[in-house]
Amino acid sequence: MTILLAKNSARRLALDVLLECRKKQAFVQDLLDQSLRRTPLSPADRRLATQLIYGVLRRRGTLDALLRPRINRQAHQVEPWIWETLRLGAFQLLLLSHIPPHAALNETVELANSMNLPRAKGFINGVLRSLLPLLTQVETTASGPDALPLANGVYRQLGRPVLPEPSAFPVEYLAQAFSLPHWLAARWHVRFGWEECLRLGFWFAGPSPLTLRVNSLRCERATFLANVGDSAEPGAYPQSVRWHAHLPMTEIPGFAAGHFVVQDEAAMQVGAALAPEPGQYVLDLCAAPGGKTTHLAELMGNQGHVLACDVDRRKLESLEDTCCRLGLTIIETKVLDGPCSAAPPGPFDCVLVDVPCSNTGVLGKRPEARWRLKPKDLPHLVGLQTALLHQGCDRARRGGKIVYSTCSIEPEENRQVVQAVLETRADFTLEAEEAAVPGLPADGGYWARLRRQG
Repeated sequence: MTILLAKNSARRLALDVLLECRKKQAFVQDLLDQSLRRTPLSPADRRLATQLIYGVLRRRGTLDALLRPRINRQAHQVEPWIWETLRLGAFQLLLLSHIPPHAALNETVELANSMNLPRAKGFINGVLRSLLPLLTQVETTASGPDALPLANGVYRQLGRPVLPEPSAFPVEYLAQAFSLPHWLAARWHVRFGWEECLRLGFWFAGPSPLTLRVNSLRCERATFLANVGDSAEPGAYPQSVRWHAHLPMTEIPGFAAGHFVVQDEAAMQVGAALAPEPGQYVLDLCAAPGGKTTHLAELMGNQGHVLACDVDRRKLESLEDTCCRLGLTIIETKVLDGPCSAAPPGPFDCVLVDVPCSNTGVLGKRPEARWRLKPKDLPHLVGLQTALLHQGCDRARRGGKIVYSTCSIEPEENRQVVQAVLETRADFTLEAEEAAVPGLPADGGYWARLRRQG
């Protein structure tokens, strides 16, 4: 009976998804959605599984820094499922306040039974119990080697120093305390300075606020807010709503009727920057997963034509399902053979080039990105982004406009790409640009609007 219960627990689902994430280059949200569709877990356990998965991925670097000194084996000698189990246990013990330590410890150790490997229980139990002397209920607002970041500028005071001394080793502290790759912590420390790095660290250490974009073709924002009461408040953008309640997206009132989609406010600004008009012919060159695509169609009043291109057939099929839910009929999808394969020539009145990027502006929302990104990836991404922007420029009509956008905060991927393209395209001018700073008030990113001369 114990094994059966463990196999259908929130922690076992979290372990399975984390192991899948190690093996695949998919976004964790896709893997989690697939698992949740198959599980009989209660809504509360689904929320716990989601919190554990995202929390462990966001804070993996911190958890490993705390665990490694307590493991008397080389990292490669510890089986992957044991590593993920230890991370799950350490996250619950040190970074979740609503789970009692004894429950976190016992339930995590029982995962060995669910894996049919009870021999590992003693090892897992011993390592996790060695963390217990670090636990205190004292909170502080000052960084230090005994200060573990929680959220919103608050640290948990640990039982003894276990992290690098910030004044002597600032980059090492940022990397370990806020779970950032060392190279990225060093890069940001030079660019932003200590205080801003602390603010960014806290922003990316937790989940981004959930923001909805109300579908103005189906529902007014005021009506939507009246229907949900205290669960939400108006956002900064005219169609945005900041959601507070803990509900699965599909259970939010109005989901089935197509009254909203989930979209960050920084992403909403991209569609607003392009501002397509009813009746226009619009190209979305890198459309999946489609949040910006559907926004364009809404801004057009569902009049005209939006051609949504991407290399991911499955995500374009998901976009088609979203269009049906939202009542959008002007979006046509087209699968491309590769990231730089030719899209239809147009010409188009408006072109959106929302390029693949490092995701450094959305590390809270896409936590796996921080571990997959390597310094050598940036030059490759810049080459791809530049090629895609050139392709988009080729397809804009005379007098037409194009918006280039990323969810990155790295200058090489943003203004430098736009400047490099403009240097070779005398027929385009820069009309406007904006860099969204993470946490002020939404995710980070960049957009630039170019106009082709008539």
